[in-house]
Parts: sequence; C-alpha cells; structure tokens
Amino acid sequence: MQHNFKPKLLPLRAEKDLKTLVENRSVYTLQHCELNVFETRQQSEKVHLVFDDMVLTTMLRGKKVMHLFGSEEFDYLPGECVIVPGHEEMVIDFPEADAQHPTQCIALAIHADLLQDTLNLLNENFPKTEKDGSWKIDTSCFHLKNTLEIKTTVDRLLSVSTENISAKDVIADFTLKELFIRLMQTQARTLILENYRKHTTTNRFAFAVEYIKAHIHEEITIDKLSDLSYMSKPTFFRCFKREFGISPVDFIIQERIKTAKKLLKDMNVTISQACYSVGINNLSYFFKLFKRVEGITPNEYRKNLN
Repeated sequence: MQHNFKPKLLPLRAEKDLKTLVENRSVYTLQHCELNVFETRQQSEKVHLVFDDMVLTTMLRGKKVMHLFGSEEFDYLPGECVIVPGHEEMVIDFPEADAQHPTQCIALAIHADLLQDTLNLLNENFPKTEKDGSWKIDTSCFHLKNTLEIKTTVDRLLSVSTENISAKDVIADFTLKELFIRLMQTQARTLILENYRKHTTTNRFAFAVEYIKAHIHEEITIDKLSDLSYMSKPTFFRCFKREFGISPVDFIIQERIKTAKKLLKDMNVTISQACYSVGINNLSYFFKLFKRVEGITPNEYRKNLN
C-alpha cells in the first residue's frame, strides 16, 4: 500500500510553556517504555540526540533531515517511522521549522527486556517458515512508511500513555508487543519486496512474490502460489499472513493497484486499459479496489498528478 498513514496529531504546546524552540521535549514514562514528544519551531542544524534503549520514532508534523549510522542522510516526513538502536547517535537538521511550520515527532524508547520477551515468545510458538529464519527487529531496514496497522497501534499507545488509568502499564505492554510484531511484519514485507530476486532460491515467499509480479496481468490463484511454495493452501495462507501481516489475496490486490498507478501516470493510457492490464476484468470492481487501497478513485489520483 502506497499511503503514508499518519498517527493522530498531538496538540502543540503553548509557546509560553516551551523551554526551548529546538526539540522541546515532553516525557510520558511507562514501565517498559518512555514516550517522548519533540517539538521544534526554529530552523536548526546538527542537533544531536542519543537514547540508551532502542527507539521507534514517528513524524507527526513538518520535515527533518536525519543523519544516521555515520553516512545515511534522508528526509524524514509525516507518515514515516525510523528505528534507531540504543546508543546510536541521531544528528538532525530542521530546514523548514518556524512558528508557523513546527515539527513534531514522537520517540518511543523501548526497554530491551520487553522486546526480547516478545521475540522469545514468537520464535518458540510461531517460528518462521524458513528453518534458518527467526523473528527480529532488523536495523538494516530502519526507515519505513507507516502502514495502517502501525498507525493504529501507535495511536493506541499514544492514548494509553497520555491517559490517567490504573492499568496503564499492563495495557501499554500488550500494545508494545503488538507494535513489535507489526514492525517486524512490515520489515519482512519491505525486505522481500525490495530484494525478492536475491532470495528466490532460499525463501519460498520471495519466489511467490516474483511470480505475482511477473503475472500481475493474469489471474493468480492461491492454489498456484501454494504449489510453487511447496505448501498446502491453508498453510501457505496462514504463514504468509503471519510473517507479512497481510493475506496473499490482499497482497496481490495491492500489487495490482501499485502497477495500475504506474500506468495511470501515462495520460495516453485510459483507466480501462490500466484496469485490464493489471488482471482486473471489471471496471467498477477496479474502482472499488483502487478506492479501498488508495483512499481515492483513479480519476482523483490522475487529477492529483497535475
């Protein structure tokens, strides 16, 4: 899915309550995590930030330029998240921040023991399909677009963190564990999508993804994909959804719409042609799927290109 799903916006602090105009910090402490809200209202460069624990950051407003791992530099925008290992220094630029265009970002510093408990639970009870695979947070895949699942889970965690309820820590721990799973599923999906050709001989799902992409203009059945993966149909369906956080049917739909979007950028291609070129034989159904995946119709998508 090509959306950037943005977590709900938090209210900005009144200017009189700010201790600084650069990365003013508000902190909400829970048993196994610390929720930090950072606001910046002044252009700045080379702001340094380090946490002791692994941090999941999510942009809510504005734009940052992040410098990570010594050489990585990239724009960081609303609807995206970045995973940063503990003790890793972030160097941040704020090229556009001012009073009218503040940046706002949340940073979840997560205790290592809760993450390890979650990994142990998954690896013992829900092992990866490939024997040499294991559940883990992969720091090589650290810059992600938020999925709807990540957005929804982060929103719940924000609500829990800022509410005064007696069971706050228990609810937060369950929500954090869900967030870990959503992140790992998103990472697994991202890594396979970006590198599936490298893994077709070692990962049966990479082989299935390659087949889907090569046959996107045709009918694609779960029977065919499960046969290619040497799995029964129910096992293939269950394992695919468990590891990637999406059913193979929905994955195929998203790939069809992704390809249709590329075709629609060519104004010489009609919407009907785009529909039939991605293996959908009913135009009204194509409109329905496009709206479900993208939130807008194909016509609206084309208008937004101008």
